[in-house]
Order: sequence, then C-alpha cells, then structure tokens
Amino acid sequence: MIRFALASLLLAVTMACTPSRTTPTVPVPTPPSRSRAMPTADELRRDLAIFASDSFRGREAGTADERRAARFLADRLAAIGVEPAGDSGFYQRVPLVGRRLTEATRFTITGPSGQTVVTPGEQLVPLTSFGPGAPLPRNTADGDLVFAGYGLTRPDLGRNDFAGLNAQGKVVVVVISAPAGVDDATRSSLESEGAIGDRLFRIASLRPAAIIFLLTGKAGQNLALGLPDMLRSMSQRGDAMDPPDSLRTLPMVLLGRLELNRALLPAGWPGDDRAQLLTGRRFSGRVEQRVQEITSYNIVGIVRGIDPALRGNYVAYGAHYDHLGILPTENGDSIANGADDDGSGSMALLAIARTFTVSTPRPRRSILFVWHSAEEKGLLGSEYFSTHSTVPMASIVGQINADMIGRNGGDTVFVVGPSAAPNGQSRRIGAIVDSVNASMARPLVFDRTWDDPEHPEHIYERSDHYSYARQGVPVVFLTGPLHGDYHRVTDDAARVNYDSLARIASLLYEAGLAMANASRPPR
Repeated sequence: MIRFALASLLLAVTMACTPSRTTPTVPVPTPPSRSRAMPTADELRRDLAIFASDSFRGREAGTADERRAARFLADRLAAIGVEPAGDSGFYQRVPLVGRRLTEATRFTITGPSGQTVVTPGEQLVPLTSFGPGAPLPRNTADGDLVFAGYGLTRPDLGRNDFAGLNAQGKVVVVVISAPAGVDDATRSSLESEGAIGDRLFRIASLRPAAIIFLLTGKAGQNLALGLPDMLRSMSQRGDAMDPPDSLRTLPMVLLGRLELNRALLPAGWPGDDRAQLLTGRRFSGRVEQRVQEITSYNIVGIVRGIDPALRGNYVAYGAHYDHLGILPTENGDSIANGADDDGSGSMALLAIARTFTVSTPRPRRSILFVWHSAEEKGLLGSEYFSTHSTVPMASIVGQINADMIGRNGGDTVFVVGPSAAPNGQSRRIGAIVDSVNASMARPLVFDRTWDDPEHPEHIYERSDHYSYARQGVPVVFLTGPLHGDYHRVTDDAARVNYDSLARIASLLYEAGLAMANASRPPR
C-alpha cells in the first residue's frame, strides 16, 4: 500500500461525493454441485516463503528484482493453466520514467547569522510528482520564510493560522501536528499523513513560492523509513517530460522531520506556535533530477467462463506484487521483503486462480487476474492498466483488491469501497461480499472504519482498486491493519498468519464466484 497519496487527496477534496451508507441485501446465487480445492494455508506458506525471500531483494518497481518476481508469477500461472492476457503473453508492458535527485539539488536558508545549507533527502525531501494527472510542483523557489503554525482553520480549537497571513510569493512552513491540550483522537487525526493533503490544498490557494511540511509523530517516523523510496520516484512515461516551472501550477512542496529542521521554526518554538513572518530569514531551493525511461510489467491472466452470453464479461481480482526494495539497515537487514505488503495479496490471488482452474464447473463469466506493478510508486501499474486495459474496461463488472491481508491476526478484516466510493457505485459489490461472508461456515468480521471518504488516512485512495473505481468499476478492497512492520525490513513471511490468510482467500474466491454466476452483477 502506498505511503503518501497526495494526488488522490487533491482529487478527493475537489470532488463532491455523497455516497449512501445503506447496504442492500443481495441474495447469493445457489451454485450447482461443485468440485473444489480451496486455498490452503500450506500452499500460501510455500509460495510466500519464496516470493518474500531475500533473493527477490524487495521487488522494487523497475528493477531486475521486480522482473524476477514477475517471472515467478507468469511461470506459476502457466503451470496451473491460466490463459495469458497481457500484451506479450502474461506480461503487460508499463512504460515509466524514473527520477532521482542529482547533486545539483540544493536548499539554503539565509538569515542574520549567514547561510545554512539544508541536506536534500536527509533534512528535506521534495515531492516531485503527485501521481497521474495531478498538477506538477515547481522545481525552483525563493522567498521570505513565514511560519503558519499547524496550518489549521479550526474555530473549535481557537485556531485560524491563516488570519492576516500574507503567503503570496513566500515560503510557508507548517508543522503537521496539533496544539497543546487537544484530545488524543484529534491529535492523531491532525498528525496523520492524510492530513497533509487538506493543508496542501488550503495553502496552495494562497500562491506561495513553496510549502514546507514538518512532520512529527507517526508521520515523521514513516517519512524517515520511506525516504529511499521517495527519492527514487517514478511517473507514467506519457506524462509531460519536465515542463518548465512557468507551466507548473503548484508551488514547490517539501517534507521534513520536525526535529531536523529547527532553523525553519520561530525562535520561541514550541511555546510560540502562532503564525508569523520569520523576520530576516529567506529560503531558496532548486530541484534537479536525473531522468531515465523504465519498463515495468503488469502480469495478467484469465480463467474463461462457460456461458457464451456472459464469458465476455469479467470479474477482476487485483493485487500489487512490487515493494520497496532496499531500505536503511535495521539490525543488519536492509531488504524490505514485503511479505504482507503485498506478498500476501499476490499469493492469495495465485491460490484463487488455481482454485478456479481446478474447480468444476467453471463460472459463467470470466475471471480476470491482474498483478499490478509500481503500486508503491503511486498506483502506476493499475493506473496504466485502467487506461490501457487488455480487456474492455466496460466489460469488467467488478474488481476485488487484496492488499496486506496476511496480518489481521484473527477473524477481523477491513473492508473499503462500498461506502467510500462516490455516488454509491460500489454499494452492490459490497452487499454481495457481505452476503457471501454471512453464508460461510466461519464468517469473518468486517471492520468498516476506513470505508469513509472523510477518513484522515484516506485508505480508499491508497491501493490499486482506486484506479478501477475512477473508471466507474465497482470495487471492494480487503486489507488488514497498518501494523508496526508496515514499510519496514521486518515485514517478513514468518510473521504472516497463514490460517487467517487462507480464510480471506477463500472468502475472496467465493465472492468472485458469486459475482461471476449472478444474474445481476455489481455493474
């Protein structure tokens, strides 16, 4: 699951969506007598031990390590009898552009005592892209520093950090935290990564030269862990190639950890947290990147349906098979194996594909499987598939996404999409999954906390189903908690709960089967 989703947040705050929270009852079609071989804990353990091993070196998008993982998936699909459905066998080529900061990138603070050089990456990291279709930030900035407190307009907290603030042409510094005295729930919300998007939208409208977000708490810790991946950014190759700043509509945007950037704070911080001009201090920044064309690969397969009138329609399953690659060393380990994120979903899809190929009779509609690349780089693989699909997007009646389903640790799993999707487009697919779950011998418990378009973590916009939903496809996303090993080298196969993973995979199989056989599909 991607860490920062600012492109999605920008879209979210400009879209009016009022999804209904009512879940209709949908009967599960009674299937004919079947012979099945359901997903098992043993096969999931066997496959994930390979897929999340050090030999794949963290499966970072655009690397030879990701290509080895793609070959593993393609070989396994061929062995179990899935039909290739990419543009080259099982492979769909995803043209990307990789970007890395060069030594010419430079940030400085000039003040009464002279000039201070700020280390790119270590102290401040520029956000150079917010994803497909989003506005681009500028690569240069120069202006007086103004401090905007916590960037809040909250009468209930007695805060309006923008009152009387002249930000035009200046460099605005905001602390992503909360003022003293707020309750724990409010603090958690204001310090979340998702809360950055709301501040960004508000501040960008003031036309500053740059915005610097200083992170603390959990968001600051995650920034430190995610720096290597953020500094190796990617985008779609079809995007405009490095247009000049005159054509870029967003200010320069930088992230940094609060404790490493004291020179950007008022002298009396934290006691003095009011918005103010940092008199005599000026920031100058320049971002330069080395650009390289890269080809990544989605892996695509089909299990054909048996109904001549319906086999041209598809129930789609998705997971992402890339991860973060090499991270800073923790206790002698630097390989981010990504066993849960998203080795768990990827291997669950393999087990589901095998179940469909060996079970009889096959479903009426066809089943589409897509293992997406470059999810961690900003949903790039799923975005490419959704706009260059190897089957007509209009023929996909629903999409089931599995990301981080190996660590729920019991009966509970998070369900996202039925309420969070706009205009109620995913209510019916959610009702089908609910009905199927209720019919299981051991139903799972669905946690719907994240199924909310206003949730501060914006989980709905942070995995591959979102690319399909933007094309009008009904989606349902199953995931587990953001545990302590999330995006760390400690996300290992030994920590996965395989019995629980097998139960979730079985539910996903049954849900897809119900959609494939239904007289009225989700779409």
